[in-house]
Amino acid sequence: MLSRKHILSGAYHEAFASALGDVLWPLEKIEESLNDTLAARPNSGEVWLFGYGSLIWNPLFEFDSRAVGTLHGWHRSFCLRVVAGRGSVQRPGRMLSLEPGGYTGGVLLRLPADKVLDELRIIWIREMVAGAYVPTWADVRLEDGRGINALVFVANPTHPLHEPDSDIARIASIISQASGEIGPNSDYVRKLQSSLLDYDMQDPYVDALVEELDRLDAA
Repeated sequence: MLSRKHILSGAYHEAFASALGDVLWPLEKIEESLNDTLAARPNSGEVWLFGYGSLIWNPLFEFDSRAVGTLHGWHRSFCLRVVAGRGSVQRPGRMLSLEPGGYTGGVLLRLPADKVLDELRIIWIREMVAGAYVPTWADVRLEDGRGINALVFVANPTHPLHEPDSDIARIASIISQASGEIGPNSDYVRKLQSSLLDYDMQDPYVDALVEELDRLDAA
């Protein structure tokens, strides 16, 4: 499993270098993206991050509060081609992002006020290694009805790794055959489903994908 040490040591960024080639973002560009996103921050209050994938079960950054909430206007989609981590150049997999429409249930994590920049830098190196996401400030509704503004990473449809076809039957076949140094692509999907259930959440798209993966495994 990906670790905080893996990111801080530089090993994570280096591991993607050969696979991504010109698509890899240098650390300087990652830092610039972080600074630009902070400059566009709508308020100077608390910084929350909306986790909808592996950030739910393996955030790697420090946080001091956690809550369940719903992001409207976006839905989960395995629309990113992944060539390292849980895929390879020879047999790419698919990674999760958010695309417009619908809604997404997820976990919100609040960064400690005195460590915001340092912890965000870890998040940026992890999520923006190829610049395939657009860091966005969005309104999220908590379970208790409160509304907060949170940072969320959504799909960049113009990115070279973005795939327009995230149909269940097509991507299940791709995911079932993909694997990388972190592990099989299918393990990610199953861990996502189980983590959502841990928080009493379900996503029909994820459930259908797991069902199709199970069918392929049994064939």
